[in-house]
Amino acid sequence: MTEKQTQAILAGIDTGEYDAESSMDELEELAQTAGAETIARVIQKRPSADAATVLGEGKIEEISGLCASFNENNEESTENILLIFDCELSASQIRNIEEITKVRVIDRTMLILDIFAGRAVSSEGKLQVELAQLKYRLPRLIGLGTSLSRLGGGIGTRGPGETQLETDRRHIRRRIEKLTEQLKELETRRNFSRSRRKKDNVRTVAIVGYTNAGKSTLLNSLTNAGVLAEDKLFATLDPVSRKITLPDGRNIVIIDTVGLIRRLPHHLIQAFKSTLEEAANAALILHVQDISDPEHEEKSKTTSVILNELGAGEIPVVNILNKCDLAEDYHFPENNNTVRISAKTGQGFIRLSEVITANLPDSSKRMNLFLPFERAGLAAKIRQNGKIFTEEYTESGLKLDALIEEKLIKEMSDYLI
Repeated sequence: MTEKQTQAILAGIDTGEYDAESSMDELEELAQTAGAETIARVIQKRPSADAATVLGEGKIEEISGLCASFNENNEESTENILLIFDCELSASQIRNIEEITKVRVIDRTMLILDIFAGRAVSSEGKLQVELAQLKYRLPRLIGLGTSLSRLGGGIGTRGPGETQLETDRRHIRRRIEKLTEQLKELETRRNFSRSRRKKDNVRTVAIVGYTNAGKSTLLNSLTNAGVLAEDKLFATLDPVSRKITLPDGRNIVIIDTVGLIRRLPHHLIQAFKSTLEEAANAALILHVQDISDPEHEEKSKTTSVILNELGAGEIPVVNILNKCDLAEDYHFPENNNTVRISAKTGQGFIRLSEVITANLPDSSKRMNLFLPFERAGLAAKIRQNGKIFTEEYTESGLKLDALIEEKLIKEMSDYLI
């Protein structure tokens, strides 16, 4: 017997703080990514949210009627209906709305966490998801306990599981402490790997951007990484790194990061800081933008704001205008740090490599050298720390065309041709 698809009713409040319709469009995409079908959308304009039910009493009753009507027409149980609010809900708000509508209620953050729970692959990613879920649900246990024991599963309940969420706060706090310790150990290892790369003069380049902008497709096209690339939000959760060689011979590590999204709660940014901090420690950031999206400018601003919050505001950025094959009617000017591409077709990739090379801060320099035989031993030092493209033995010494790492440039400048 096949499991029936969850039917979602989306509810939002328009207080004028942001574009409520666009936010609801995004919420519908999130619901679809989680596996739900949206059957109705309700938005109410209000100066502020109602303390008890977010929306006004009449609007909540309207939603309750929608749920009842859907059940009558489709002979479905309310267990199959999910009410998703496009804002954060408190425990008491969840409880009050569920009592009126008689259906499951989750908020935007719970929906995102549910998607994360389904997308996490690495052990660290799974730990981060569980920690974020527990921290978010801990103050909402009173509101969630009854509904979770009644439901036994579904969107918004994946991850650590209902039994943990129904235990007392002390047990959950102990679990949070344990997860925090485990993540600190993994952070220590990651910092060691980062220090090792720095010592070996390996520069990292981070791919960042709004979710579903084409970051994973770009990484696959550049490196044959084989990363999952779907037309869904948050297709990539765990960071993936691959090594490539630039036209000037420099080797770099390109890292794909989790997609960003508008109104991403601060505690979610903190929970996935280890995933996002690769951008803050990169030598160069590739900001991928879907220019076929009518809202790409606003989404690009969101990405820039979050990067600044992560402390990556001073890092050089290359703007990659992706999906230009789908936006041929629009003119987007290129410049020294902006390039139009299609990650799917490979259009613009030659110039992209050139732009990355030009904007990547120098960690090495290509030099033509002449080493007298008594100094020919320096060639081994160059091989160990850099790269030799060609070498030629002459009567009086060794001619080299080599990529010299930063720490050796001064020493080798005495032998520059």
